[in-house]
Amino acid sequence: MTATIIDPSAVATEFRNSLRKEIAALPTPLRLLGLISGQSGPAHTYAEYTRRGCEEVGVSFELKNVARLEAEASVAAANADPNVHGVLIYYPVFGTEQDQYLRDSVDPGKDIEGLHSFWSRCLYENRRFIDAAQTKKAILPCTPLAILKLLEAAQVFDPSAPRPLEGRRVCIFNRSEVVGRPLASMLANDGAEVVSFDIDGPLSFSPGAGRAAHTVHETNIDRQAALAQADIVVTGVPSRSFERIAARELRPGAVCVNFSTFANFESDVRETARVFVPRVGPMTVTMALRNTLRLYQNGRG
Repeated sequence: MTATIIDPSAVATEFRNSLRKEIAALPTPLRLLGLISGQSGPAHTYAEYTRRGCEEVGVSFELKNVARLEAEASVAAANADPNVHGVLIYYPVFGTEQDQYLRDSVDPGKDIEGLHSFWSRCLYENRRFIDAAQTKKAILPCTPLAILKLLEAAQVFDPSAPRPLEGRRVCIFNRSEVVGRPLASMLANDGAEVVSFDIDGPLSFSPGAGRAAHTVHETNIDRQAALAQADIVVTGVPSRSFERIAARELRPGAVCVNFSTFANFESDVRETARVFVPRVGPMTVTMALRNTLRLYQNGRG
């Protein structure tokens, strides 16, 4: 078996073609403001990807360099500006928990990354709409949403089914509040049984009954057992010391996704996996643009 390699750029192009048409039909040009502080290489790279993505779909993008102590005031000004439809902060700013405070300073109606605690509560409580009439969809965080769409491209599930991942087993290495934990919750809310690993050990995320939110449990399962039964393996460990996942550890036919800037899989996984997604980046930017459009529509719905 030789794995099919999914290029996230190709999948992103399909979404961007659709976004371009929808955005062109809007009565108001969409404007996105990016705030960046410091000299972080990855942050500047992400900002450049955002600029290119905006150009492709017809969104006006302004990148503003701010001193970190001016970031909060810049967020407040953007929140109050009716001509700004989306705000994106390129982290790290402080590199501490103060960055979480900044995330919560962004108006949820302009938080295209879906990282505000309002959106987190919607996700963890499995609230998919923010209005009683169910006309305004909740926003999901960009990178977990990008991974979900790439799994859809891998034909792992049927997005039209009530619980698209019913019966699937997933193993995730990363439980950050930005990607790993939201992703585990999203997949469990869609019916999957998820084992989540991080430095503090494994946790099990299980589907709730019906449309109820997922539940989280302690588990003693180890890496070997979790990988051996996983239909889907997602990794995002930002460390060269992580023991890369090898083909011998995988269930034959597994779908493997790496969203870390470091290689988390050995090259031989392509001999065992059915699908391999080596990176996610282009889809993350695309989902941010998709969220920008959705927030605009929600605000005028």
